[in-house]
Amino acid sequence: MNRLVVITVGKTHSGKTTFAKELEKYLHNSVVIDRDDHAEFINTCYKTMLPKQGANLFKNAISRTIVDYAVNETNLHLILCNSYRSRKGRLDLLERFHQKGFVSIVVTFDIPDHILQTRIANSQRSTNIFRTASNFEEVLERQQAESHNGDVVAPIEGEANYLFVIKDSSEVRSVIQEIANIAKRLC
Repeated sequence: MNRLVVITVGKTHSGKTTFAKELEKYLHNSVVIDRDDHAEFINTCYKTMLPKQGANLFKNAISRTIVDYAVNETNLHLILCNSYRSRKGRLDLLERFHQKGFVSIVVTFDIPDHILQTRIANSQRSTNIFRTASNFEEVLERQQAESHNGDVVAPIEGEANYLFVIKDSSEVRSVIQEIANIAKRLC
């Protein structure tokens, strides 16, 4: 069986997690792997082990272990839910999946910042995923600043086997249907 890896790309509150959970309902034999879940687990159970600064190597190791297990020990389609805004990091990740024979799909959320700010203002999401930020406004401000970094760029055609861009939440249902159709064609 050919397997899919679906990677979500976008800023905080752009709809990545909501999309991933909804896609999981329609993409049979799939699992959502959300790095925010890993961060919350660490912050709840192992907070004293968190690095004080620099890259969160602990979270990266847990996430990589979970992904590796799903790739090597299951036959599931994978839905990776995180921002994946760094082009180099995204391409490295995609290359690992291509080497394992996965068909890749990138879904990027190009939602205007003013909508993200409104969503953040109305959000009830737990902040227990944070290591350095204290709220989602800070996260969005950091992501806006990173957008001027040369490596933080939107995905382009050719990075993955399929690319979908969601500019409005009304497009979610049709993208999910297209991904489900791709999966059916692979069987």
